[in-house]
Amino acid sequence: MASGFFAIFDDIAALMDDVAVATKVATHKTAGILGDDLAVNAEKATGFLSSREIPVLWAITKGSLFNKLIIVPIALLLNAFFPAAIKFVLILGGLYLAYEGVEKIIEYFFHRQKKGHQVVEQVKQDDRAAEVTKIKSAVATDFILSVEIVIIALGSVLEETLSTQIITVAVVAVLATIGVYGIVALIVRMDDAGYKLMKYSKDKGLLAKLGALLVKSLPVIIRVLGVVGTIALLLVSGGIFVHNIEYFHHVFPKIQGTFKELAFGMIAGLGVVLIMTGVKKAVSLYKA
Repeated sequence: MASGFFAIFDDIAALMDDVAVATKVATHKTAGILGDDLAVNAEKATGFLSSREIPVLWAITKGSLFNKLIIVPIALLLNAFFPAAIKFVLILGGLYLAYEGVEKIIEYFFHRQKKGHQVVEQVKQDDRAAEVTKIKSAVATDFILSVEIVIIALGSVLEETLSTQIITVAVVAVLATIGVYGIVALIVRMDDAGYKLMKYSKDKGLLAKLGALLVKSLPVIIRVLGVVGTIALLLVSGGIFVHNIEYFHHVFPKIQGTFKELAFGMIAGLGVVLIMTGVKKAVSLYKA
């Protein structure tokens, strides 16, 4: 009886050891997409009133955890019974990310930004609606990026036992959410930390200078994240196309991989934008 009891402990210890090794490998392989995930979600979680930043970020984090709660079991089931479907899911997700990236570029260059009192009035009227819309957009984008993270993690443990696969993918999914949104929380609260340092030091000395630097750095970081996040959307989408569509993988072999992925992401995004614009115009003409 005692020997059987300790044998169970040995099995659990061996399983945890396998999971630890597999998790390390899976985390390493998903590092690139996690960096893109951070850039995209940090950009989406900023731009709110200071009092709303943490509630909004928490809402996005809960949405991200719910996404992974859906994605992990579905990915495991598809991998077991219909592995070919994973590739099609990835490609559809890539089209969505490409569309969102190109739409951001078009909006920046062709939609005039409102200024002054126009912005103030719009914030007063549509603040809550805009917040809900941005949260939904962030959670939708997170869903696609989470699919990529889970599938890459799963792909790194295909040779392991089913129990190791399940635990490893689940651990990577949770770590990805905590890590990404924990860093985002630190970024969006930089200015508050800076103001507290300035207040604590009474605007004198090294702490005051550090606080002022944090306050001044946040708007710059947000602008940089906006650019990096858009590029990340296109790179992730282009990478999905290059790695999952055989023709794209072999076309233009002399072009460096990053530039090829960026180009395919932009081309695909532009195509989806044109299709969506045509559909919207057709629907508006039909209603008229």
